[in-house]
Amino acid sequence: MQTQNIQQPIHRSRLRLSLGRYFYILKRRFEWAFSKTKFATQIVPEPLPVGVFTHKSILMRQLKDVDMWLQYNKVTNLRLAIAQIDGLVIQPGEVFSFWYLVGNPTQNRGFKLGMTLENGKVSTGYGGGLCQLSNLIYWMTLHSPLTIKERWRHSYDVFPDLNRTLPFGSGATVSYNYIDLQIENKTTHPYQLCLWLTDEHLCGEIRSNTESLCKYEILEKNHLITGPIAGRYMRQNQLVRERRDLNTNQLLSEELVAENYALMMYAPLLSAGKQSSTSASDRKDLLR
Repeated sequence: MQTQNIQQPIHRSRLRLSLGRYFYILKRRFEWAFSKTKFATQIVPEPLPVGVFTHKSILMRQLKDVDMWLQYNKVTNLRLAIAQIDGLVIQPGEVFSFWYLVGNPTQNRGFKLGMTLENGKVSTGYGGGLCQLSNLIYWMTLHSPLTIKERWRHSYDVFPDLNRTLPFGSGATVSYNYIDLQIENKTTHPYQLCLWLTDEHLCGEIRSNTESLCKYEILEKNHLITGPIAGRYMRQNQLVRERRDLNTNQLLSEELVAENYALMMYAPLLSAGKQSSTSASDRKDLLR
């Protein structure tokens, strides 16, 4: 795995950023209106009979230099977004689009100011915190027969690994509406997204109408931290998905599902006297 050069962010004026964002929002809306893609919209309150994969993540997490009121507002934003997705059935040939269903997270629709990230810095915006939901859906999808059609990775690694339970780079960032998470059902069976909140967790489950004959495991490979260059470190890895026979555990296929590169916004703990580069052995995620 080759390392990438550390590139400094390109600074653009606020006007240019605003106009560019508006252009891409309109471009996405044009695609929604005239694309031949069949987007999934059917909400079925009753869960399909077979559970495929479940996962949960902690709602309230104390982060360095982040006020807790942003965490409380995030819960409100998650609840509003879940109301648009919970029970969604993705039929064969259909595509799930995060923003097609959630819509614009504006103040008028009840969304609150939550934490957002801009060029690796903590900021605020209406609908902030919805990345926790897209992260959950993405991670569950990797453990199902569904196909990732569109996924955007985080360009910055903002917080250290303290209490991190999933491999680095296993999330999917979203920003209305052109940075989207899209999932395609290329199988012959329907799959359903079930989402809910408890007092402590954001929870999700993918369900179907048929038992699966295989299971999926996500491995992290070639984890590497390089630098410093101009005082900055780069972190990178690969995520590989193994598909195994449910009964015999025989390896059926292996595919590269993500290749992540992120500029670190904190200094890694490097051993003195060693090169400014660390690598980790292949690690298998145990939270299945």
